[in-house]
Amino acid sequence: MRLTSSSLPPTANGNAKAPSHVLAPETRLQNRLSFDFYSALIFITALHGFSALKVVLLLYINFMIALQLPRRAIPAMTWIFNISILFANEFARGYPFSSIAEAVAPLYTPAGSWGKFLDSWGGLMPRWEVLFNITVLRLISFNMDYYWSLDRTRAGSPIEVCLISCSPGNTLHSVISGSADTVKKKQLDPAALSERDRVTIPAPASSYTSFRTYLAYVLYPPLYLAGPILTFNDYISQSTYQPSSITRQRTFLYGIRFLVTLFCMEFLLHTIYVVAISKASPEWSTYTPFQLSMLAYFNLHIIWLKLLIPWRFFRLWSLIDGVDPPENMVRCMSDNYSALAFWRGWHRSYNRWIVRYVYVPLGGGPGGGTSKIRGIINMLIVFTFVALWHDINLRLLAWSWLITLFVLPEILAGMAFPKSRWKDWPNAYRVICGVGAVFNILMMMAANLVGFAVGIDGLKGLAQGIIGSWQGAVFMLAACGALFVGVQVMFEHREEEKRHGIRMKC
Repeated sequence: MRLTSSSLPPTANGNAKAPSHVLAPETRLQNRLSFDFYSALIFITALHGFSALKVVLLLYINFMIALQLPRRAIPAMTWIFNISILFANEFARGYPFSSIAEAVAPLYTPAGSWGKFLDSWGGLMPRWEVLFNITVLRLISFNMDYYWSLDRTRAGSPIEVCLISCSPGNTLHSVISGSADTVKKKQLDPAALSERDRVTIPAPASSYTSFRTYLAYVLYPPLYLAGPILTFNDYISQSTYQPSSITRQRTFLYGIRFLVTLFCMEFLLHTIYVVAISKASPEWSTYTPFQLSMLAYFNLHIIWLKLLIPWRFFRLWSLIDGVDPPENMVRCMSDNYSALAFWRGWHRSYNRWIVRYVYVPLGGGPGGGTSKIRGIINMLIVFTFVALWHDINLRLLAWSWLITLFVLPEILAGMAFPKSRWKDWPNAYRVICGVGAVFNILMMMAANLVGFAVGIDGLKGLAQGIIGSWQGAVFMLAACGALFVGVQVMFEHREEEKRHGIRMKC
């Protein structure tokens, strides 16, 4: 239901007048959408030049899939179209205008020169397709949020209902009493929704049918290039009401954290040359087991920082702009002992996107009623999609399947050693968990080295160099002991967080 003058109670003189607390959010939303829309068009034109037309065309096709197809066809066609785009962008290399011109040249001779001219104005980032994968996630988010919102069209958005039903002298309460009762039961305040509610509560119906609103969301400049990923419902909610989590002090401190992270990366790159060594395909036997283990460890830390810096930069830009997207890295890479928890905290906004749009629709999650075997199959599907989404190559496919394989021991260990059976032996249970966590850490390091650092051959060389001699075996035993002690510190850190009311799943 859309808020219009005709739907509001009349005043004494017969003219419709909206309460001020209704008008202010609506005005804020429209002002913000207008600014985001025009700034987004300028932004992608500067980034991609004439190729911005290709981006807008793809966005328009996806928009039409949501609004013009029958409801039951929206999910399937959305996924088919967007996965096809991932492959097409890769193999067609962004559809150069010159290639298109070659096909048109027999019909129109000057097309060849026009194609070269258009390609020559490719903007600051001519290869627009390289980072279009992030945009694909927003396209799917919009279509699926719209598809799920259709179930509640008759009742109206709970946000709209709350705005109207809570206003003095409301005459519409009887019309939408069902939704209003739901809102009252949940005690929703549209200006202070939790992040979960902002994601799950559908936006007003008019937001889904506006191409301007759609473009403002998909091309939102602070998050366009690398994320973090914000769902459509969340974007509309925050555009209507600025979240209370955004304060000047918090944003300033977040900027300080970003600068500290940046300086940390500069220090590592200028003092530790692990990336240069691993890229040079070295003779691994020339390094000691300790040196090889440090090569692997700091390689992963640099990968972590390489991702953390742009994510924090773009999130900082978004916070300054008044939008609070999820934090992508909530724990240091070295403060993880669970494979399952690690993936909840690494690229966290993407993990939440995967859970909402892939894992739960497949039947996963609480209440999904899936067996352990079905859950593992779902996980294999999820990580295969994650690998293809990152890049279409064999190394990342191997990484995704290794991740699924290495998560299995944790799941099986949880089934073999349920916490409920060890209530009388908490210390023994903690030791067992510590031993399992050591193997978890080693396997996570191996999988990520394959996917993002040295590849399969490089991992073989590292492993052979570390455990290929008795000195290496002794070192490995000592390293496992050190990891076990570190895991116990992590356990205590988690307990301290719980004592302070902090309960994270990662």
